[in-house]
Amino acid sequence: MSVPLADRVIQLAYDPGISPQGGGLPGLAVLKNVVNSINMFGIIAVVGALAVSLGVWAWGHHTGGHQAEANGKKGAVVAAGAALGLGAANGIVAFFSGLGSQVH
Repeated sequence: MSVPLADRVIQLAYDPGISPQGGGLPGLAVLKNVVNSINMFGIIAVVGALAVSLGVWAWGHHTGGHQAEANGKKGAVVAAGAALGLGAANGIVAFFSGLGSQVH
């Protein structure tokens, strides 16, 4: 015997009633501190990578090394993108989490 289409759709739309909530597990504050430290480490590493890339770019430009100049430019753009991603990580996750919570 087949199940009517309306009953199948209702089964697919079941809401389990789960939502993110802080304080449910111990160690949440420690985990936040660890993630904050990883983010800070990443930002510091990006500053170093940007400085090296800009140095390679300048060195390649002044010595006529087109390959080094191109690699320096590429590294600077990648470092800038990484800094943007690291700085915006919390906002990006919050935006998409809020967007996902609106799906019904």
